[in-house]
Amino acid sequence: MIKRFLPVIAALALIASGCAGGDSANQTANSTATTATTATTATTATTDGSVDAGTLKRYSKYTPQQYAGTNNWLCHPDADDLCDDDMDATQVNADGSTKVIPWTPAKNAPVDCFYVYPTISADPGSNSDLNPSPEQEGYAARNQVARLGEQCRVFAPVYRQVTLAGLTGKASPDAWDIAYDDILDAWKSYMAQANDGRGVVLIGHSQGAGMLKRLIEEEVDPNDDVRSHLVSAYLAGGSVAVPKGKLVGGDFKHIALCSKADEAGCVVTWSTFRSTAPPPDDAIFGRTTEAGMRAGCVSPAKLASGSTNLHGFFPADRSATILAGGQAGPPATPTVENSWVDPKVGVVDTPFVTLPGLTSGACASNDSADWLEITVNGDPADPRADNIGGDLSPQWGLHLVDISLVMGDIQTAVDSQTSAYTG
Repeated sequence: MIKRFLPVIAALALIASGCAGGDSANQTANSTATTATTATTATTATTDGSVDAGTLKRYSKYTPQQYAGTNNWLCHPDADDLCDDDMDATQVNADGSTKVIPWTPAKNAPVDCFYVYPTISADPGSNSDLNPSPEQEGYAARNQVARLGEQCRVFAPVYRQVTLAGLTGKASPDAWDIAYDDILDAWKSYMAQANDGRGVVLIGHSQGAGMLKRLIEEEVDPNDDVRSHLVSAYLAGGSVAVPKGKLVGGDFKHIALCSKADEAGCVVTWSTFRSTAPPPDDAIFGRTTEAGMRAGCVSPAKLASGSTNLHGFFPADRSATILAGGQAGPPATPTVENSWVDPKVGVVDTPFVTLPGLTSGACASNDSADWLEITVNGDPADPRADNIGGDLSPQWGLHLVDISLVMGDIQTAVDSQTSAYTG
């Protein structure tokens, strides 16, 4: 019975998480700030070998608390895990024709990706444990970051996030700090053990975006040495405040919103709403309460203004969402209801699908909100699905598919930003 109603419970919890995951974390952002030991960079190994080449001195002597080696990593390049394989997708064209798009992880990825998943844990209590579920934390990672294994080495820590139960039952006062302390430990452990001078892409959604926003505020933005490692940051389903008409100067003092494809060291942030259902006055996302500030919006599909087709990747089973989880592969018996193409025309037998031209998007704004506006270009006359899921409520828009809608676009943008960073 509990499992049956989990999607409903999760929906209510995620409705709380957007506010709590960002705003509550920000309210306590200064309470556990860590004093840096030094602000210089070791670009080569010391004579006694105490610092690896490229390791920042501020992290070189850090002792991991929970993330030594591959301990408590959902995805780690030194482990055989759920981010390593079975990510092929079927391209479903408007005429119903299909072709398989194989996925192959990079053998020598030039940069790393550090990912923090959204509110997903169904554990009891305010905070989750460190035993991830393939249907919860694992499902989120496969849908939101594993595909980036073609661009980067993927690091995804398991953390004691504020749970669905914690959100619906009002989390304990220290629940957000417990979650953030894990992310901070994971970040420092990664920088001390595995970074070795490499560039880093940060990516997070909902509660994960709130955690990374705080990490950037405390660890990255204020410190030149750490900031020099930032390839880009993708903060989806949250708000990054900037002064009206500006790209920088609100939540982050040095790191600006991205404004072009060949720019590194910047932030991409967005929250999605349908063109047919723009944010209402009481929208949860796309707004900020800070005086004189606006919520930043940068489309991952075009790191500048203008509309373009989106390159999304979705679970092969249309009924699966990040709320309820789902199986790794396509539905066992495809039907019109759970398939992206009429089974009489084509069958999807890969875990993911991509649908050229089905959706397009551009950043939009009104007097109070800024958002990524999504247009669904369905055609009832063809055999392909005419719509997408992912809606929660008018206030939440397409929060559930913030990343799935633009996963392929994120890959393209990371490629460009990596070139800019390494070049």
